[in-house]
Amino acid sequence: MIRRPLAAAALALCGVGAVACGGAEVSDTGAAAPATSSRLGRPAATQDQADAAGTTVPTTRTASSETEALPLTGKVVVIDPGHNGGNFRHTKEINQLVDISNQKKACDTTGTSTNDGYTEAAFTWDVSSRLAKLLKAEGATVKLTRTSSTEWGPCINQRAAIGNKAHADAAISIHGDGAAANLRGFHIIMPKKIGGPVDPVVKDSARLGENVRDAFRSGTGLPYSTYIGKQALNYRSDLGGLNLSTVPKIFIECGNMRNAKDAARFKDPAFRARMARSLAKGLEDYLISAR
Repeated sequence: MIRRPLAAAALALCGVGAVACGGAEVSDTGAAAPATSSRLGRPAATQDQADAAGTTVPTTRTASSETEALPLTGKVVVIDPGHNGGNFRHTKEINQLVDISNQKKACDTTGTSTNDGYTEAAFTWDVSSRLAKLLKAEGATVKLTRTSSTEWGPCINQRAAIGNKAHADAAISIHGDGAAANLRGFHIIMPKKIGGPVDPVVKDSARLGENVRDAFRSGTGLPYSTYIGKQALNYRSDLGGLNLSTVPKIFIECGNMRNAKDAARFKDPAFRARMARSLAKGLEDYLISAR
């Protein structure tokens, strides 16, 4: 969750409603989103089952394709799994202020959770790990800003620095929101020009955001946010991970973890696998078009 003035987290301790988590989400138009794996080359149902079980389904490639470079060969992607599982044990450290170019903000926050305790830090680590495997399979060099879900940090300025040092072609920070329980849907956060490090990549970040938004909606069927942004696109100038980035970068709030329908998807391993494939598709679309 990214803290913002108008989105207070709802802390009601109610149960999550029963939803068919593995099925296709019905869109606002009433049509079910197709459960496909786009250009990743796997039947979605088979891959959902394999990902939930922790196994691997090999991609089938033709003999001619074996001699060709994978589509993301030479590309560098940095994935930032939001927050960290041990942040709540290190409140002094994460509350220290760091410079984010146009203001100072806390090093990090604990993040949010579903009403029955599935944490944002665990969710972002799971989806990020799945996404990293998919991108590596397509030839990309992938770096994560943290290596576990039990430690604390790194601070938001350090997360940006990891992408900058890697000279990433694209960077994405993965989150789940913690808004009021009656609100739902996903949205993309992109940087604004602030007279700072991010200015030269604002336009490319916007293209990256649109590619990821389109692929995430198509691949998951989840609705656009009902409470922030326009058509799931939101521009901000108060996030250190964006303000300090010198490479194209976006945040995605994959849904509202306090909403029963969204929370059911977050907790379903097969649906988290679908989220990861949709993010991979969006990143691949951006990286290939950027050549």
